[in-house]
Amino acid sequence: MRKPDRKVQGADSHSVTMKNVENASRLEIPKMVADSGLKQTQGDAFGKFAAAASSWLGSKWAFVGAIVIIVVWAFTGPIFHYSDTWQLVINTGTTIITFLMVFIIQNTQNRDARAINLKLDELIHAIDKAKDEMMDIEKLSDAELDTINEKYTRMRADCDEDEARRKELAAQDRRAR
Repeated sequence: MRKPDRKVQGADSHSVTMKNVENASRLEIPKMVADSGLKQTQGDAFGKFAAAASSWLGSKWAFVGAIVIIVVWAFTGPIFHYSDTWQLVINTGTTIITFLMVFIIQNTQNRDARAINLKLDELIHAIDKAKDEMMDIEKLSDAELDTINEKYTRMRADCDEDEARRKELAAQDRRAR
């Protein structure tokens, strides 16, 4: 049974439907999405800032910069006689940076998790045998997720038992020959 066409979430007047994507070549899909206005963090100033900041701050150069700041701070210790103010500078600086980084990292993680969930939803939708009720599963309560987890744990155990039976039958078949 063919699933109905769906528009990509957030698409504007240049909509990208799943039918269009299915009929497009792999090289045309990124252009279709780009032309649709579905650009990463479009219209979201903080999202753009968070993406750029997390990209830069996750680089080796940011790490080297942090090491240089700490080394310079350590070498200035004797100049300032290891005073309370000298210690307060690094403590305050690292506290403020850590506090701000929490929000940048969380924004990046939320965006990445949402993108992965959307990709998984599309894969579930595209596979006829997949269960569509698994789409948007991340919005369920912990109790509901626990129930689903128990169901799949039982399914895995059943598969393991079936595999053990197959191996045993294959071994018996080899011995019978």
